[in-house]
Amino acid sequence: MIHVLSSAGRSLHYMDLAGAARAQGRDLQAQPYVIRILLENLYRHQHWGDAVSAEEIQRLWHWRDHVGADLALHVARVILPDSSGLPVLQDLAALRDAVARHGGDAARVDTRIPVDLIVDHSLQVDHWGDAQAVSRNLRREFERNDERYRFLKWAQQAFKGLRVIPPGMGIIHQINLEYLAPVVATRERGDGSWAYPDFVIGGDSHTPMVNALGVLGWGVGGIDAEAALLGQAYTFPIPDVVGVRLSGRIRPPALTTDAALLITQRLRQAGVTGRMVEFFGPAAAELSIPERATIANMAPEYGATCGFFPIDAQSLAYARMTGRPETQVQLIEDYAKANHLWRDAGTPAPQYSRVIDIDLSEALPSMAGPRRPQDRMPWQDVPADFRGRLTRPLNEGGFGLPAAPAPATRDTPTHGSITLAAITSCTNTSNPAVMLAAGLVAKKALALGLTPPAWLKRSLAPGSRAVTRYLQDAGLLEALQGQGFEVIGYGCTTCGGKSGPLTPAATEAIGEQGLVTAAVLSGNRNFEGRIHKLVRANYIGSPAMVVLYALAGRIDIDLEREALGRGHDGRPVYLADVWPTPQEIQALLPYAANPRIFAEVYAAESLDSAIWRELQAPAGLRFPWDPSSDYLVEPPFFQDGPRQPLQDLASSLRQARVLAAFGDSLTTDHISPSGEIPADTPAGRYLAQAGLAPRDFNTYVARRCNHHVMTRATFGNIRIKNELVPGTEGGFTRHFPDGAQTTIFEAAAAYRQEGAAAIVLGGKDYGMGSSRDWAAKGSALLGVRAVIAESFERIHRANLVGMGVLPLAFEDGQGWRQLGLDGSEQLALRNVEAGIMAAEPIEVTARAADGRTTRFTVRAQVLTEAERHLMAAGGIPASVLHSFLNEPAANPA
Repeated sequence: MIHVLSSAGRSLHYMDLAGAARAQGRDLQAQPYVIRILLENLYRHQHWGDAVSAEEIQRLWHWRDHVGADLALHVARVILPDSSGLPVLQDLAALRDAVARHGGDAARVDTRIPVDLIVDHSLQVDHWGDAQAVSRNLRREFERNDERYRFLKWAQQAFKGLRVIPPGMGIIHQINLEYLAPVVATRERGDGSWAYPDFVIGGDSHTPMVNALGVLGWGVGGIDAEAALLGQAYTFPIPDVVGVRLSGRIRPPALTTDAALLITQRLRQAGVTGRMVEFFGPAAAELSIPERATIANMAPEYGATCGFFPIDAQSLAYARMTGRPETQVQLIEDYAKANHLWRDAGTPAPQYSRVIDIDLSEALPSMAGPRRPQDRMPWQDVPADFRGRLTRPLNEGGFGLPAAPAPATRDTPTHGSITLAAITSCTNTSNPAVMLAAGLVAKKALALGLTPPAWLKRSLAPGSRAVTRYLQDAGLLEALQGQGFEVIGYGCTTCGGKSGPLTPAATEAIGEQGLVTAAVLSGNRNFEGRIHKLVRANYIGSPAMVVLYALAGRIDIDLEREALGRGHDGRPVYLADVWPTPQEIQALLPYAANPRIFAEVYAAESLDSAIWRELQAPAGLRFPWDPSSDYLVEPPFFQDGPRQPLQDLASSLRQARVLAAFGDSLTTDHISPSGEIPADTPAGRYLAQAGLAPRDFNTYVARRCNHHVMTRATFGNIRIKNELVPGTEGGFTRHFPDGAQTTIFEAAAAYRQEGAAAIVLGGKDYGMGSSRDWAAKGSALLGVRAVIAESFERIHRANLVGMGVLPLAFEDGQGWRQLGLDGSEQLALRNVEAGIMAAEPIEVTARAADGRTTRFTVRAQVLTEAERHLMAAGGIPASVLHSFLNEPAANPA
């Protein structure tokens, strides 16, 4: 089954899938493309001598009958943002220390596959609205993150497979799409040169954006990434693969963003959580790579592991446009066609477990909000929905105002005013069509003399420096600047909670009047408390919609009937006056398809900066920890734990208390916030006691290498709603049995001292949102031993297992509220070990203070044999340390 491929003068070995299918008596064309890629991975690594069994391969050929069974995969590379990548490298540095302390060889702790770390999650919008914003924000970023960046430069020389792309270059997903992803990878081995599919896992949940190019990849927690980059097999369950047939065309005035929001809503409703989605159909073939990227990026929002588009002619055109060498473009085509990973427009669809039909012509200009990306509504419905929420109670999705206020105006900030408008980097700035549309709206409005209110903060944070170049070449950058959308830097900002301060006028008005104001952004996340602590309603839309709403200055406007404002001649300006036609957008697209731009932006000398080069950093194998540092603190995860972790877990859960109880859709942002650190929180008080002024607190993202801060931040989102303290927002709870109200951090400490295990109760989709390993790490450090929820999102569930925290699911149709629990009960769990290792029911007895007893069963969400071994070992850190200390040295992969 080993064939030789000749491409551009090279001879390369490859694992022949067609031959493998014939040997199995299977029809390869019936297999989804993602299954073909996984099969190739198993066959090749079995040939290379890795531990892949024939049984695993057999099960994957019959994947519909074995969904959830273990696969021992080996990824081609790992990609990390600094937000999750820094803690990963910090853990590796601590692992080296732990191995050395136990007499092992610290040098064995090294990266075994290529790892790219892109510094893109530490930029904040401190400065905006002027041409110096980029340089000023970059300088402030380096000032805030001096210690972190010195550590990164140490890591760059300490770990042989690590490449760091420094701040100011762009965002991880767009750089991956435009530059890093080879689509087809190659490797030199003793038996010759090999070609195989690029397969990447990333420490950010939006890694599936690269699925648009035909690259299989998805987001994982940093905990899983650590194991993979150390050369361990990446254990993943056989997926259920759902086909999504796209038909129709996006009809003006809708844009690609509107189609992505439609797909997100439909697939979330259809229930594709934890499944692989593969797009096909006539509309899929016509979508450009940037359009596909907008859709694939939203995979975490529709709950899927990935949103995959196979390699086709669009992939080749994009690879050429973005400056990949012609030899690489030729290899992509030759390999994909030779190994049946190429799709033509007329290729029959594979056989999926089910097919979901979506007609793109049904996409309408839309906004999603005010709290979740799947809550899409046509722009006509936004005003009534927002105003209806103003007086609705908090626990019903409202804002709890006592009476309905007057409609918002452009004159002064009031309820419904937009105080933050951001064209952000992740979902949309990789798509030239929607960016050019935003520029055209800005240009037309500027010509009419209409600009946003002065109190509205505006920013433009492209995901790549190429975006600025083509906007400038198209004559639109000046118009965006004229509307206040100056480029403020290149990285993840507003969408990740690093929006910086509002204007003084907005801040004062919100503080004095308790206003419910809105943010509009072109990102993919709008969970409450994430965008800005003062902004309570947050809406996602296309970049053009962001500019449009900024011009109006309010979210409760009927865009079809009401004027956006008045121009310089005093006449009203309407939507029709500024919205671009498809022909206007199409005429400017050639400016964004200039290979010279990408060649210059990604030239070796351009992927560096003087400020990065001048940064001094230590050298050597082991990192010299500074005991006085409040940024880089040696993590506690590789300390010796209990000798029998599984028995310890089971024993602790015989006496447990509920630390917090939550409803549906608790996000990882709720569990571990990413934005600014408020002074009146446990994390803020800790930093103040360390002598820091609030202006130097930085963000939770920047403090992720300090476990003292992050443990105190866990369940600390300012908008989190713990049902043990109804009507209260923030990280508060009640300690039982006395019922005293306190912070979650303090209650957890009390339970540890009292010898009671902490348990968290949840509803549906517990842990949805970003792949945030600190949501699991922080839970573990608080002393949470188990989470009982109605259902879990994929990445967070796996992260809990990775940290030795037991995820448990109520039986179908049950939940803590349906069972009549209120969280004050003392819980006792029985049969825990068998529940984990043999999938038996775990019995729970909940005893109330009045003696009332409720009994029910739960099921361990430990889904594979590899995960059961992890739980038995106490999690990935303990398992990895054990492997380095007790196994003979292995040859690098």
